[in-house]
Amino acid sequence: ATAAAGVTSLYVSGEESAGQVRSRADRLGAVQDALWLVSETALPHIMTHIEKVQPEIVVIDSIQTLHDPNLGSAPGSVAQVRECASRLVTHAKAHGTTVLLVGHVTKEGTLAGPRVLEHVVDTVLEFDGDRHHGLRLLRAAKHRFGATTEVGLLQMEQSGLVTVEDPSGLFLADRVTGVSGSAIVATVDGNRPLLIEVQALVSESHLSNPRRSAQGVDAGRLSMLLAVLERRCGFPTGSNDIYALAVGGARITDPGADLPLALAVTSSLTGEPLGDDVVAVGEIGLGGELRHVSHLDRRLHEAARMGFRRAIVPQGADVEVDGLDLLRAPTLAAAIAIAALGPR
Repeated sequence: ATAAAGVTSLYVSGEESAGQVRSRADRLGAVQDALWLVSETALPHIMTHIEKVQPEIVVIDSIQTLHDPNLGSAPGSVAQVRECASRLVTHAKAHGTTVLLVGHVTKEGTLAGPRVLEHVVDTVLEFDGDRHHGLRLLRAAKHRFGATTEVGLLQMEQSGLVTVEDPSGLFLADRVTGVSGSAIVATVDGNRPLLIEVQALVSESHLSNPRRSAQGVDAGRLSMLLAVLERRCGFPTGSNDIYALAVGGARITDPGADLPLALAVTSSLTGEPLGDDVVAVGEIGLGGELRHVSHLDRRLHEAARMGFRRAIVPQGADVEVDGLDLLRAPTLAAAIAIAALGPR
């Protein structure tokens, strides 16, 4: 996009040949006169290319493949990553060049290599997504010149990544109404409110240890919610297989998803669906009480925008939203009663 705007850009590929990158650029229509490409891993040669092209933007893909021949260690080692990153950052500051360092991540999702790599740069961006879905999230883990609460949502299309203008609409596009075990979460990722469907399926188990499966939701919180449902609300689940899912490849870590997830489990257990126009938000404590969550007004305004008319919220929710009837509940048991999820 920057090259298309006439900004001289240099893409340094350390993992693929120039032919491979060019082939992908042709397919995506990304070939531009202002875009330069070089396949190189030796740092001195890369610095020579930078001096020759004088680009405004340099992309290094990836920092773990670079090496300085003056160091005896292998590419990707702590010494190599530290030295190569420091040289590139020093050049960027001296010449006013924007340098983007693409880095590998570990299985846990953290940046691979020495922590000093995060300290020498101004911004750390995380690009996350489920490989089985097209949605990608771009968020800042560190930003010296602004907030880290903004989140960008992108959709992988045939022509590349495109901005998702209505994320909530995307997550709810394939929703089937009138089905038990489904609830809508009004969550917040960064500063962006999102509506995401969570589903639960409770079935009789034929195993000595019933299965507990959580995809896109925290397995630990699911176990806690099941214990609260049994101890505080009288819904035994110990002999059931229970599956919980956040649809669309979403990953929800927001405590405000406790209430809708618990309602989804209860709905599946009783066979009674929630109302099609109901959204829920609230954190659940071990005593079964509903606790306040942050940015409640943003969540509820997004729900109203998407056409929902009722919202189950904690008792102390001090907010009003036009077009949305707030159903306040002090406890999970009260919320279940409000949602009319009685026994079979």
